[in-house]
Amino acid sequence: MKIRKKRRAECVLLAVMLCLNGCNFGETSAAFAEDLGKSDVFRIGDTVCTLPKAKVYLCNYQNIYGSAYGINLWEHETDDNSLEEYVKDITISELTRVICMDELAKQQELTLTEEEEKTARTAAKAYYDSLTKEEISYMEISESILEEMYRDYALAQKLYTSLTEGVNDEVSDDEARVMEAQQIYVTTKEKADEVKKELKSEKEFLSVAADYNEAPRIEMKFKRGDLPEEVEKAAFALDDDEISKCIEAEEGFYFIKCTDKFNQELTDENKLTIVQQREKEAFDDTYEAFVETLQSVLNTQLWTAVTVEQNENITTDSFFEVYEKYYTE
Repeated sequence: MKIRKKRRAECVLLAVMLCLNGCNFGETSAAFAEDLGKSDVFRIGDTVCTLPKAKVYLCNYQNIYGSAYGINLWEHETDDNSLEEYVKDITISELTRVICMDELAKQQELTLTEEEEKTARTAAKAYYDSLTKEEISYMEISESILEEMYRDYALAQKLYTSLTEGVNDEVSDDEARVMEAQQIYVTTKEKADEVKKELKSEKEFLSVAADYNEAPRIEMKFKRGDLPEEVEKAAFALDDDEISKCIEAEEGFYFIKCTDKFNQELTDENKLTIVQQREKEAFDDTYEAFVETLQSVLNTQLWTAVTVEQNENITTDSFFEVYEKYYTE
């Protein structure tokens, strides 16, 4: 089955953001940092990232990761530094990733079209108009800076698409199949023999599992590669409600009862994951080799001094949503 292009497009941004790493900064000394301006956070190759750009990502990640299920994590955090450091780390990671990708795009002579440039202006205006005066003041941001940021983000996306467009997006149902099952796992042959007797007496599988299973859970969902090879082979040969024989693996003994041999929804999700992994591997072949050639410097003094502003009037979190809205329409 071929993954539909529209559904793949919806997942590309997530794949790029979560699967790729930015440049790793080497050891940075004051001498190297002298060629950075006072508001320059870092430089990669010939490209500099300024503090206003960093604050856009910082504020957005602060509000994206700072709340979950209606809970303000900043108020409930036990370690005052852990969430702040995480937000700062992901800010630097994502900014460096975009710049590295843009540098590679330039090397490959990729540019945005006139329409894509126009979209960057439209997205920048939409996001800027959503900001409060306090947010604009704190980030020291302007519409023109935001336009540049959206252009950079769009070019990075275009590079990813360019380097992965030849990837095979055909994934069979069998390759991506996700099963649901119940398991009994024991570590000794003696216990495995006891389980055999219990099951032969037609005792309910779940009841036997409750008495003997040594795994963390009885109910499970799994795809290819999740289980030991011997267990996977036997499990994927089962029909619904069928129970396997005792399966001996290196670390113990398994009994598997199939409850759903083909979960359609989870299988479709796994197809997307498989295609994304193929794309990542294809992308990394070129990207990682290129990143190793880049020189980078981080203004550690400036970045260390930056703190996450926990202000009830700074709530912006839609920078990336605005991108998706205007570039995926």
